[in-house]
Amino acid sequence: MINTQPKRSDEPIWWSLFGAGGTWFAMLSPITILVIGLLVPLGVIDQSAFDYERVMNFVTHVFGALFMIASIALPMWHAMHRVHHGMHDLKIHTGKTGKFVCYAISALFTVVSILFIILLW
Repeated sequence: MINTQPKRSDEPIWWSLFGAGGTWFAMLSPITILVIGLLVPLGVIDQSAFDYERVMNFVTHVFGALFMIASIALPMWHAMHRVHHGMHDLKIHTGKTGKFVCYAISALFTVVSILFIILLW
């Protein structure tokens, strides 16, 4: 029999953050690592492109601030969602407490990254 009054789930919220974080991490993080971790040290990109003034101008611009916040927060939401469901797959059933702890850690990283950017302004 089909339940005509199903209980409302909060999973779409967590899955959307999981998906956004996974997409961000898969698409933009490798480019960032390539540029900052390889191309600049190898001299392919001039190191003056990443001097303090230019980086501060980028981070204190709205789009740069959003990029920095998303680069920290979205992969954390993705990772903690994986941890939460991974514990369930390993038969470690923490219930609502585990869910709360995982998503609270993600929320904490999000708030700290926002506060860090605000303090730079």
